[in-house]
Amino acid sequence: MTDTWTTLEVESAQLCATDVMAITLVDPGGEPLPGWAPGAHIDVDLGAGFVRQYSLCGDPGDTGRWRIAVLRERAGRGGSERVHSLVRAGVKLPVRGPRNHFPLVDADRYLFIAGGIGITPILPMVRRVAAQGRPWTLRYGGRCRGAMAFVDELRAVPGGDLDVVPEDERGLLDLRAVLGSPTERTAIFCCGPERLIAAVEREAAHWPAGSLHRERFSAALVDTGSGGGAFDVVLQRSGLRLTVPEYDSLLEVIESAGIDVESSCRAGICGTCLVRVCAGEPDHRDDVLSDDERARGDVVLPCVSRARGQVLVLDL
Repeated sequence: MTDTWTTLEVESAQLCATDVMAITLVDPGGEPLPGWAPGAHIDVDLGAGFVRQYSLCGDPGDTGRWRIAVLRERAGRGGSERVHSLVRAGVKLPVRGPRNHFPLVDADRYLFIAGGIGITPILPMVRRVAAQGRPWTLRYGGRCRGAMAFVDELRAVPGGDLDVVPEDERGLLDLRAVLGSPTERTAIFCCGPERLIAAVEREAAHWPAGSLHRERFSAALVDTGSGGGAFDVVLQRSGLRLTVPEYDSLLEVIESAGIDVESSCRAGICGTCLVRVCAGEPDHRDDVLSDDERARGDVVLPCVSRARGQVLVLDL
């Protein structure tokens, strides 16, 4: 992973499904790109203050190019509209990464569940698992067949059990049937819209602990009724003690004191603003950290998380 920005050139940008643009990025000088593993994403600076995260969905073995795919969200915040309107072959884009908060874990078998553009991190996972000869199942739902990207590529992956489920033809994915019978040593990987992930979390609640791995493209609804009150944050290196009011974010308070914390999504889904915790207990409200990382309590994402006690001490 690299935390520095570099400029890459768009080798190609073309629609691969309705409102889905596949973009291939290369180094302008032909230099190899950093390696990555399935589940990784990159930050892309689209200009005008738009920085977005996109999953890498090409071949990890190809060090000459990276591929991402961007869904045009007409009711979104404007980033995807900017991609579809401005990104063409030859355009240069500042990028950073890759980072991976959705790594493929070792298991005897795999169950993949993807919704819409959530197929992007899943595609290289399926290819990796198939190459290893592991049993895999993929249930891929989407609004309609024409809007579902990479179906032909998925059908070309050997082995496995693939079911493509367009909602206008067959309705929603039958998650109760898919997740009804828990199996040991099976890893579930899910990516897609919040309603899909929430449904998978409900239906997989009786599976062995640690079976489910998921990645969101938007923040989950969080119950702020516990630990939502004011608290103090001590910035250890800066020598500052600040009060975080009930309805202000930890990140906003730190920034208002003139302390720079690199951030991007500001919704707890990208991991950019990760800060080391020196003392105190974080109230984690992100969708990035693993259960083990949350239990250790030595890092926090200040864009959404808070403190469980009265004071949180950060390495800032």
